[in-house]
Amino acid sequence: MQKKTIWILLFVLASLNAQRIKTIQLRPLGENNFSAIVPLGSILKLSFDDLDADSKEYKYKIEHKTHDWKPSRLLSSQFVNGFDQNTIINVTNSFNTLQSYTHYEVKIPNINTVITKSGNYLVSVLDAYDAVVFTRRFVLYENVTTVPVSVIRSRNIKTMDTQQTIQFSVIHPGIRINNPRQEIHITLLKNNNWNESIHDVQPTFFKQNQLLYTYMNKTNFWGGNEYLNFDSKILRNKSLNIVKITKKEVYNHYLYPFTFNAFRNYTYNPDINGQFAVRTLEGNDNNTEADYALMHFSLQVDEMFKEKEVYVYGAFNNFSIGEKNSMYYNPKNQTYHASILLKQGFYNYTFATRGEDGLANTTKINGSFFETENEYTAIIYFKPFGSLYDRVIGVGSGYFNQNR
Repeated sequence: MQKKTIWILLFVLASLNAQRIKTIQLRPLGENNFSAIVPLGSILKLSFDDLDADSKEYKYKIEHKTHDWKPSRLLSSQFVNGFDQNTIINVTNSFNTLQSYTHYEVKIPNINTVITKSGNYLVSVLDAYDAVVFTRRFVLYENVTTVPVSVIRSRNIKTMDTQQTIQFSVIHPGIRINNPRQEIHITLLKNNNWNESIHDVQPTFFKQNQLLYTYMNKTNFWGGNEYLNFDSKILRNKSLNIVKITKKEVYNHYLYPFTFNAFRNYTYNPDINGQFAVRTLEGNDNNTEADYALMHFSLQVDEMFKEKEVYVYGAFNNFSIGEKNSMYYNPKNQTYHASILLKQGFYNYTFATRGEDGLANTTKINGSFFETENEYTAIIYFKPFGSLYDRVIGVGSGYFNQNR
């Protein structure tokens, strides 16, 4: 009984810690690169802010996974030179901000942790009690195959205006694949969002040193719509899509209301596919001098959605739906509202609904169109008979081209 109580307390503490963690990023070095799917040996930077601003001790832990994100058979010593778990020591405090915070970051690999195998990986951040505060996925791949990817308009008459079809091939002259149906696993990913993915499709044709995947329906994704955006790089003055600013404990930024239209037409609008970039024009260091603002989102509707919850959705919360990004409905002004504390920067977002199936649906409010510019990624896993783990032997990406 006492042990159970201790575990409950640890869980509560971890939950409280997680609520104060903001701006989690796991990305390659360099600007405008948002994907944590990188060649083996590349450097990824994990960073986040703790709004308690009290310099807690956090650790990171690396775990190898199978192609379907189950625990791998590999021991940590078989995929890491050094330590699979270590303390995050790069810790700095915010400077000249209304919202105080502590910024943490670590580069992987580093002198203590060198990853030696390709595959799926999960990095967990642990608190002083070894409770998991949050996790993020990343993929390390080997460049031993070529994976051309094409994205075309759906050929299905029922979905030709709303869906996109992914076709690709795996060219493998340097790898002997004896039984592709058992040794090869595929994941197709839309906009680096693991909640929008297709798994384990089989080759439709075989050629010498080449596997072809030319489905017409099985690899279809909803096109969705271009993401909405705002820019809060300046706190005191209105910027892109910010209509009103007030100052309380922190700055409050009110975004232009979005009006729901069930018959919306597609309009091209350049986006970064749901991602975000931290930046400020009021300091020199984005990591510690960018402040936080309370962003106010509003969605105008004629009537409340029946049996559906509404959320603000994007990479800023890892494309998840939960209490922190939930919207509430005000019948007086027929508007859904949400207020979310976000670090200064340029953000993409959209609105998602959740019904009885528990899944996020981004097409109900903003529509779905075959013209939408999306990025698709094909990840190729290879596990020959007798092997202990799933290698990632190639990655390909493609965008929709309206001229096809």
